[in-house]
Amino acid sequence: METIKLIPKYLWQYKFVIVLLFVFTAVFALIAYLYQMAVEAILYAFALCFAIIIILVAIHFYFYCKKHFERTRLLNYPLTLQLPIPQNLTETELYAVIEKIREQYKNDINKKQKEHSEYLEYYTMWMHQIKTPISAMGLILQNSDTKESRALTAELFRIEQYVEMALWYLRMDDMTDMVFKSYDLDEIIKEAVRKYAPLFISKKIKVNYSPANCKVITDKKQLSFIIEQILSNAIKYTEKGSVTITVENKVIIIEDTGIGIRKEDLPRIFEKGYTGYNGRIEKKSTGIGLYLSRRAADKLSHKLSVTSEIGTGSKFYIDTNTYNLKVE
Repeated sequence: METIKLIPKYLWQYKFVIVLLFVFTAVFALIAYLYQMAVEAILYAFALCFAIIIILVAIHFYFYCKKHFERTRLLNYPLTLQLPIPQNLTETELYAVIEKIREQYKNDINKKQKEHSEYLEYYTMWMHQIKTPISAMGLILQNSDTKESRALTAELFRIEQYVEMALWYLRMDDMTDMVFKSYDLDEIIKEAVRKYAPLFISKKIKVNYSPANCKVITDKKQLSFIIEQILSNAIKYTEKGSVTITVENKVIIIEDTGIGIRKEDLPRIFEKGYTGYNGRIEKKSTGIGLYLSRRAADKLSHKLSVTSEIGTGSKFYIDTNTYNLKVE
């Protein structure tokens, strides 16, 4: 089918040769007519020439198609496939230009990768180093139990979480330390709740949790990150009420009584940088936390989804048994 589609392109590309062929045929016919040559001899000559032309055109069209398909494959893998053998001076010159461009492109890619690696190394080191003064300030604030110190402790915790989120953002494409094995789900959830306990207490938000009493096959660090980001959002957008955590058939359900998410924003809340109406009004959202959570869920082969109603709250679902994962 693809070969048939090439016929009009082939005829158009060699239209000059076809026109010349018709001109020569007309000249031959005119001379034969003027010299009153025998019709039988003329027809025989025409038939013989036509047969030869058909054979040569068929062979030429075969190689035309072959080269076309080679170039098509080259478009899909422009940097890896070897260029076809040039058949003429024009192709030789064009291939030389292509090879030069290839070489320059590879050099640029290597340079960019090196720069990216250096940036990644620097910012990763900086984020690890900044945790030290954050921890030190936290210890200092623990010695003072005042309204101001509690407020500062909460803000310092948020700073630490933003640093942690930035670190995850940098490392998301290079997660080589994932370990899948069976974990106690209660342990993972309780650790996340304890981590955010100061913020729950500060905003007087009640936490309801029913023990799951089950194990899941996952990577603990990645799943903890997803749960923590959802808890962080629940605290951020809940002024009063509670956050309820339940587990049904290994699906973690985190429900809050916050301001909720508009229906038109729901399909896009996991997009990178999308803050939605709430984020624009409250000016609290970066649009990165849920994006990273979805990325982490995809890496774990888990499913992350949400339902919500304005003024009622949101429900996030982390399905930890979407696929059958094998223990290492």
